[in-house]
This record gives sequence, C-alpha cells and structure tokens, in this order.
Amino acid sequence: MTLDDQCVSIYPYFRVPAEREQEVMELCKQFVDRSNQEPLCLYYGFTKAGEMLHCREGYRGAAGALAHLENVGELLQQILQICELTKLEVHGLPDELEKLRPALTALPVVFFELQMGFRR
Repeated sequence: MTLDDQCVSIYPYFRVPAEREQEVMELCKQFVDRSNQEPLCLYYGFTKAGEMLHCREGYRGAAGALAHLENVGELLQQILQICELTKLEVHGLPDELEKLRPALTALPVVFFELQMGFRR
C-alpha cells in the first residue's frame, strides 16, 4: 500500500492546575493566534476534560511541525512552567518522524508510524 499522507499530527496532554486555568487559557489563545498564521498548519485547537487540556494539531510534514515549534517556542516554555505534560504523541510517516526526533528529545514523546490509511 502506498502512503502519501504527509500530515504530521501532534497530541500533547497537559494537567492544568485549577488555580491557574484562566492564565493557561490566555496562553492557549496566543497559541491559536500564532498557529493561525502558519502556512503549513492544517488544523489547530484545544479541547478540555476536567483538569486535562489537549491540543489537537496537524501540519504538512515535519517542516510544518518544526516551523510551529519555532513559532511558539516561548509559549511552550511558559505553559510547561505551569502545567504538567502528561502525554505527548507524534503521528506520521517514518521519514517525517525521523526529521522531528532531534527537536523533541527533551520531551516524553512517543512516535507512532503511519502504517496504512488515506487523507482526502
């Protein structure tokens, strides 16, 4: 099966301290505003369940994900000072994931290699 889906998806999960929820949501707005300006960002948004905050994000290949990390790097450092990163998954084609490994070595990431599927 030929795979031509170049999308790289990133799935971070954060535990938000209740007393800092408003501050974190302000940071999330800044993340969304910055990400909206990225030409290689396919989708971006936050969902919440209780104290857990999830960012759903997808990019055109590793180049898009790397550009995003550069664009929001200082915001990422801020949110990591407030919230606990409980889980981080990155999904994509093996070649694209290899390009991302060096940039994410400091984080507790699990890489998932796309095995089969399609994108419309």
